[in-house]
Amino acid sequence: MAAVISLRDIVEALDLQSDELSSYLDPDSGEIITFNEEEAGIAVRGDWARAPDWMRASLPKIKRALEDDRILALPDRVHIDEWRMMQDFADQQDNCHCRAALSDAVHGSGAFRLFRRTIEQLGIEEQWQRYRDKAIERVARDWLEENRLQYR
Repeated sequence: MAAVISLRDIVEALDLQSDELSSYLDPDSGEIITFNEEEAGIAVRGDWARAPDWMRASLPKIKRALEDDRILALPDRVHIDEWRMMQDFADQQDNCHCRAALSDAVHGSGAFRLFRRTIEQLGIEEQWQRYRDKAIERVARDWLEENRLQYR
């Protein structure tokens, strides 16, 4: 029987997702297993004896996450689509100057860096963080519901 999953744990794991880190959920236990490519390679090759001490304890979990069909990969950065979040945040700003500056920031090379600098200059970092947190929570809820998992 599947465990009741912690929405907060899923949100935190999604926030960690990057090109370097991947997270998987064991729906039976509710455990989230997060690891990088190096750890995945060592786990799959079974080269555990040469792994650093700090890594050895997590290798069986990582191997299980990669080989057990019941273990579910959490949405990756592509599915989270932070660029779309930035664009939607910009579109929702009522202040015309603010909206224009943010819309300009999300286009072109270095959009993420420019967007962050722009929200700092406009003094709306907290607004952005609240918006981003809610958007990531929506991604988590949608994913949990798609996978028919109970959550709290």
